[in-house]
Amino acid sequence: MSTKTKALPHQTALDLPTDKRTESVRILNQHLANLSDLASQTKQAHWNVRGPEFYQLHKLFDDLVAPLGEHIDTVAERAVTLGGFAMGTVRCAAASSELEEFPLEPGAIEYVKALAKRWAQEANAIREAIDKTADLGDADTADLFTQISRELDKGVWFLEAHFRA
Repeated sequence: MSTKTKALPHQTALDLPTDKRTESVRILNQHLANLSDLASQTKQAHWNVRGPEFYQLHKLFDDLVAPLGEHIDTVAERAVTLGGFAMGTVRCAAASSELEEFPLEPGAIEYVKALAKRWAQEANAIREAIDKTADLGDADTADLFTQISRELDKGVWFLEAHFRA
């Protein structure tokens, strides 16, 4: 499965040119894959965390993943609004995500560090997407990514606070 879109399958009366909408849909689908993968990796940590910090980290991971569901839905709906197709299955995300696979061995601080790395990777990529979609003249998609950026940055802060002084 690929996030590359050759043509937009749906007509729309939106005035953003087709080539610009096509590129925005491609960017949206890339982040749909990344955010879906990030959410599943965060849940993986939530389910499997072990050690003396269990309760604190179990709750933290659950708190971090909660807003991602709404962001994932908004990203997918924006792709369709622009006339595209949301590539949102688990298999689409697995095939297209830019994130590394999450470590499957139970852990605690190891999970925090692994998640911090992945959350920061997506936060940085989302900032690039803000610039790219703004350059396309797609201010609404850039704004959507700006909202997500704030949430991801906060998540990185929460995670890094556990191991950076």
